[in-house]
Amino acid sequence: MDPAILEARLAGLKGEFSSGQRLLAEHEAKAAALREQLLRISGAMRVLTELLGEQAPAEAGTPSP
Repeated sequence: MDPAILEARLAGLKGEFSSGQRLLAEHEAKAAALREQLLRISGAMRVLTELLGEQAPAEAGTPSP
């Protein structure tokens, strides 16, 4: 087989590999950012749920614990 053909194919595969690695890194960064955002939202939901839980007994006329 012609070495020039093999070298050209190798160069093409290296380019595809590099492109794939770059895309994977971008997707992993987006996934990490999304996980952080969901964690912040979850924390805010927990705080609001606790605040609503504290207000509900006071509104019903029963003393809060």
